[in-house]
Amino acid sequence: MQPLLSAIRFLIENIAGFFALALLCRFYLQVARAPFQHPFPQFLLALTNWCVVPVRRFVRSIAGYDTATILLGWLTILIRDMVLLSLQGVSLNMGMASAWFGLLLLSLTHVVQLSIYLLFGAVLVQAIMSFVAPYNPLMPILDRLTHPLLKPLQKLLPPIGGIDLTPMILILVLQLILMVPVVYAENGAFALLRSAASI
Repeated sequence: MQPLLSAIRFLIENIAGFFALALLCRFYLQVARAPFQHPFPQFLLALTNWCVVPVRRFVRSIAGYDTATILLGWLTILIRDMVLLSLQGVSLNMGMASAWFGLLLLSLTHVVQLSIYLLFGAVLVQAIMSFVAPYNPLMPILDRLTHPLLKPLQKLLPPIGGIDLTPMILILVLQLILMVPVVYAENGAFALLRSAASI
């Protein structure tokens, strides 16, 4: 029974994580005003429209941002985390505020974590493609995602011998964020959940 339970947890964690990542990617591409004519953004639209379009009838955009998409991304992570905790035998006392705060903090931490993974992947793919396929149609999309963070670094550190080192610096910074504040936030969320749980 244990291998079957592990397989179910694996499937839920990865399928829900992939769908949440697609929603987050769609949201950030819209924020960055990236072109949606490329097959990749079109794939994201086709994958997520079934839930985003109906929710938009009830959740309006705020300051021009697609609130429905980011809300659905967070809800996907929240439901995934709750299901995974249940499969691990964690029974939360939902009458305790610490249970709600713990779930909120855990899901928001995982949204930040997925967002960093997304940016990490965009920077890495852009750096590789700049050498092997600089005119690939995907490059303008990646540039829209990474430019707001790379531009300030490029002002501080111009190219050395024609090589731009800022993608590597940004990747190091992202890794540090994952290793320190994200881990602390996740541990804090689990501490809150333990105080409201009977395992």
